[in-house]
Amino acid sequence: MIDFIGKKNIFIVISLLLIVASLVSIFSKGFNLGVEFLGGSEIILSVQDNVDESFVRETIKNLAPEFESARVTQIKSIDDPKGITKFSIVVSPRDENGELRVYSGEEKEQVSNKIVELFKEKGKPAKVIGFNETSGYASQEIKNLTWKAVVFTLLAILLYITLRFQFVFGVGAVVALIHDVVITLGFFSFFNYELNVAAIAAVLTLIGYSLNDTIVVYDRIRENLKRTRGKSIENIVNDSINQVIKRTINTSLTTFIVIFVLLLFSGNSIKPFAFGMTIGTIIGTYSSLYIASPVVIKWIKK
Repeated sequence: MIDFIGKKNIFIVISLLLIVASLVSIFSKGFNLGVEFLGGSEIILSVQDNVDESFVRETIKNLAPEFESARVTQIKSIDDPKGITKFSIVVSPRDENGELRVYSGEEKEQVSNKIVELFKEKGKPAKVIGFNETSGYASQEIKNLTWKAVVFTLLAILLYITLRFQFVFGVGAVVALIHDVVITLGFFSFFNYELNVAAIAAVLTLIGYSLNDTIVVYDRIRENLKRTRGKSIENIVNDSINQVIKRTINTSLTTFIVIFVLLLFSGNSIKPFAFGMTIGTIIGTYSSLYIASPVVIKWIKK
C-alpha cells in the first residue's frame, strides 16, 4: 500500500512553487491572447514556398501603421500540401481617436491585394485564404463572459459537492480546481501558447474532468468514514486513495495518450485545446490525490 498522505507535505510544497511560478509568469509575462480576446483582424495567408515568420513580418511591416506591430504565427498542419506555408497575421487597426476598429469590405479587399502584391514582388506567390475580425466591444464581451463562466462553474461545483457530500468536500474540490486552473494558465503564459476560445474550452473541460477524479476519491472516503471505526482520518483517506488509484491512473493515462497525440499532430486551431488538456490531465489527477484530500483532512481535524 502506498503512503500518499504521508508524503502530502512534499507535494503541497511542489504545488505552492508551481502556483507561485505560474502567477509570476502570468503577471510579468502575460498571455499570448487570441484575436477573440484582443480584438482586431486576423488574416490567414498561404505562401507557395517555405518561408518563415520573420520573412512575412518584414514583407508586410510597411503596408499600414497597424502592420508594424503585426503578430505573425505559422500555422502547421499534417495535411498541408508540400511547399505551402500558412500564416496567421493579427493586426489591430485604429481610428483617428485611437479606438480599435474593423476593416470595411472594401478595405479588406485592398489589404488582401496589397499583401499578395508585396509577396509577388519578392518572388513568393501568395494568397489570402481567410479574413476574421473581432471588434473591441465583442472582444471585451468575450473576456467578461469567459471569466463569468469560470467563476459560475466553480460556485456551481461548490454547491453540488456540498449537497452531495458535505461543505468541507466542496471547499476541497474548489481549492483543487483553482489550483488546476492557475497552474494550467501558468503553462500557457510560460510557453507562450495562444490563449483563445479553444484554450478556455480546455480549461472548462479540465474543471469537469478533474472534478470527476475528485468525486471518485471523495465518494470512497465518505464510504470508509461511515464503516471504519478506530482509524485516524489520515489512514482512512490513504486507504481510500489506494482503493481507487488503479481506476484513476488507467482513466487518466488513456485520456492523456489521446490528448497528447492530438497535441503532436493537430493543426494550430486545435493545439491550444490539446495543450491545455495535456497539462490539465496531469495536474488534475495529481490534485485529486494531493490537494483535494489533504484539505478534507485539515478541515476534519480542526
